[in-house]
Amino acid sequence: MLTQIQPSDTSITLDREVLRQRCTRCVMDTTAPGISFNAEGICSFCAVHNRMAAAFPLGAAGRRTAQKLADQMRRAGRDQRYDCVIGLSGGRDSTYTLWYCVTQLKLRPLAVHFNDGFGNPIAGENMVRTCQRLGVELRTVTSDWRESKDLKIAFLKASVPDMEEGTDLGIATALYGVAAREGIQHLVIGQSFRTEGIAPLSWNYLDGKYLRSVHQQFGTMPLRPWQPNDPGFNLGIKEMFYYAFIRRIKTVTLLYHLDYVRTEVDEVLVRELAWKSPGAHYSDDLYQSLIYYLNRVKFNIDRRLFNYSALVRSGQMSREVALDRISRINSIEDETVVTLCIKRLGLTRTEFEQIVAAPPKSFHDYPNSYAFLRLLRLPIKLMSRLNLIPESAYDKFFNCGT
Repeated sequence: MLTQIQPSDTSITLDREVLRQRCTRCVMDTTAPGISFNAEGICSFCAVHNRMAAAFPLGAAGRRTAQKLADQMRRAGRDQRYDCVIGLSGGRDSTYTLWYCVTQLKLRPLAVHFNDGFGNPIAGENMVRTCQRLGVELRTVTSDWRESKDLKIAFLKASVPDMEEGTDLGIATALYGVAAREGIQHLVIGQSFRTEGIAPLSWNYLDGKYLRSVHQQFGTMPLRPWQPNDPGFNLGIKEMFYYAFIRRIKTVTLLYHLDYVRTEVDEVLVRELAWKSPGAHYSDDLYQSLIYYLNRVKFNIDRRLFNYSALVRSGQMSREVALDRISRINSIEDETVVTLCIKRLGLTRTEFEQIVAAPPKSFHDYPNSYAFLRLLRLPIKLMSRLNLIPESAYDKFFNCGT
């Protein structure tokens, strides 16, 4: 049976290993494979944050960069109906990104949402209301439920922590597919390394070849083939080359350049858009409840570590508060929602418990493109700097664990 979770992020104290080394600045620890520490006990993830903070300054310099990016998007979209595609989930980050693009940068975005059947109704209401108030078209890309379900079950059976590989990749292909169909050259995504951090590589490894290999081993139905305007769940090196170099689609991580403070953003969104919080961070996706639960009980992974550590480094959360919160079970692990996810996948409780009991693995246990990507280290670094791929991609693959 699942542990009954109380409605608070500070409700139940967890047992912790006394020999675990933890960063003296943030709260990252040795549960993250490949983490290292300097002589002062500060972790390698803090070093990545420091480099990125220097590369992406805030204040007036950041606002100038955001305006420069907006000017580039306007020029590219001059003869088009839209200047850019913005991924929208109904959560705080993506909603604020859309609001800022429309009201502050005066862009003409097309909002795109990827629906895989696990959306939070509150987030859905936020998306509709936000787009109506801002006068933005909302286009929802709904995955084939049979494919989406088959992929989720395949990754559960694969016994890996990055069990939402299909959704993560599906979001990316939805944005690329719509951009290709509409002739749009810029994707804007609502991510911030200052508030979200970057997940350790083995906790969240995104790779089309990895997805296909897991599905070939554990899936039960064929995935539809790739088409430029309808990529499905196909986004490997060849497809990325097509979108980046043939279609010349660039990725803009706008929040990297803005003074993005969550408490202040909440006030703006409530006042301007009547936005409602879906609950815990990432609760715009109900499947996250099952992910957080399985990561904790099966893999000894607390995904809040990299989120809270980012907030600590950015001065938006004290280290003491972060330590207190991670000593207790995350409120997102709602038993009712976890049970709902299990039923929606068509699994019995016995089948799910067998998945929980299976030996943990990682992406290293399945065919993937990681060895080849390591050979492309310099080109990937250049592509990150040119916005041909997300700016955090280089650090993600090479500086955030193993």
